Amino acid sequence: MALPRRSFLGLAAGTAAATSALTFDSAAAAPLPKLSDPFTLGVASGDPLPNAVVLWTRLAPDPLKGGGMPARTYRVEWEVAADDKFSRVVRSGVASASPSQGHSVHVDAVGLEPGRTYWFRFRQGEHVSPVGRTRTAPSVQANPESLRWGVTSCQNWEAGYYNAHRHLAEEDLDFVAFLGDYIYEGKGNPNALRTHEGTDEPYSLTDYRNRHAQYRTDADLQAAHAAHPFICTPDDHEIDNNWADDIPQDPQNQTPEAFRKRRIAALQAYYEHMPFRRTQRPHGPDMQIYRAFRFGRLLDVPVLDTRQYRSDQISTLAEAEAPGRTITGEKQEKWLLRRLTDSPSRWNVLANQVMWAQNDRTAGPAESFDFDNMDGYRWQRRRVLEQFRQVSNPVIMTGDRHCTWACDLKTDFDHEGSEVVGAEFTGTSITSGGDADPVAFHKSYDPIMADSPHWRYIDNQRGYLIMEANRKQLTTQLRLVDTVTKRESKVRTEATFVVLDGVPGITEVDAAKA
Repeated sequence: MALPRRSFLGLAAGTAAATSALTFDSAAAAPLPKLSDPFTLGVASGDPLPNAVVLWTRLAPDPLKGGGMPARTYRVEWEVAADDKFSRVVRSGVASASPSQGHSVHVDAVGLEPGRTYWFRFRQGEHVSPVGRTRTAPSVQANPESLRWGVTSCQNWEAGYYNAHRHLAEEDLDFVAFLGDYIYEGKGNPNALRTHEGTDEPYSLTDYRNRHAQYRTDADLQAAHAAHPFICTPDDHEIDNNWADDIPQDPQNQTPEAFRKRRIAALQAYYEHMPFRRTQRPHGPDMQIYRAFRFGRLLDVPVLDTRQYRSDQISTLAEAEAPGRTITGEKQEKWLLRRLTDSPSRWNVLANQVMWAQNDRTAGPAESFDFDNMDGYRWQRRRVLEQFRQVSNPVIMTGDRHCTWACDLKTDFDHEGSEVVGAEFTGTSITSGGDADPVAFHKSYDPIMADSPHWRYIDNQRGYLIMEANRKQLTTQLRLVDTVTKRESKVRTEATFVVLDGVPGITEVDAAKA
């Protein structure tokens, strides 16, 4: 139901300072066509700062057909309130939704108070969006007693339903870290539980917009975004499986020019569908993805980009050891190490896409590795982990694996007595991999675990992580759903892990199968 304009945009103190600049095209002065409901993709918030948070929506009355919007720029009103009834509006303004940005809206709502929960919504014409809830970060000098956040990744549409997101939406969290594979680029499988739109993989901007829009139509994913601010970073499937810098997965089938065009289209669509600041808008094939967030003096969260600057994947262990191989590029690595070593925060938790802990795939003396993760970049891994000795409580949270791996991080994984310098929690997937077979998984991986003392816990079922930091410890819960092939599923805590302040590595593992 449309709300009266006065009740939607009642002016509040400081409103003018928060109003977004408008850049409407010349035709916008004429009456614009009326739209059917343009808020089919819901609302979201993200990248929280102490005084600001990004508010997102996209106008898409026909989401799987390019959005279904006329090629015109539209006014979108927004407001932020201190209560869910919007009786205390604290910031409001007007943003533009233009065709060049897929009619997406990215509002940097500034002038907010630190460590506060807010509610927000949008309006276009007679249509009012769903209400979202968000939260700002504590002030940089604050020392909060605790912070709690979720960790998710890998939500293949075709693999199942987003039951994990439904439960994630009900958690009490300061933010959610989404660590890659927000969409999958595979063409539709008619035998899948849910089939991807389109007849092929996405290549053009319209293709990627349609794929993102399909994912965003899911009610459970919308609920999670409406409940918490997200801090997002992509992995490979947002563009092309296992891509590396300007090299696609299959260079024999994609020319450099064709892949460059694909990368430009994919990053543009990714930006249009994520709650990023407008300063992160892509420029051609490049997008500023790595960044960091400070939550008072308790938590610092650097966010990595492990795709745009990496050396290409290799195929042998000897190549993986080659000096100069990098997954971050030199500039990002220097930024990361400076951020970590200069951090005043008690806990430094790195948001990252691919696994750092060594991950042998074969039991016994033989070795086999997946070189797309840090096992393919050993020279850099060793150098960075050695610097962890100078970092306060370093922890890495990781996506990609569709499984849970809780690991100690060592300067040299090939030597059992090597120093433990941190912990890594590789979270499982939302849906990717479908319903798991834990018996078969443990039959394969338990013998390898016996040869991998830095592995503290492994599991292959679907769900998410909940991490909570206080001044004494960081606790991680593995939250699992029973199924992703049915729309209803309970959630349970399968395992709990503890890292103590000042003690590198995982101190406690509380689980049935530890």
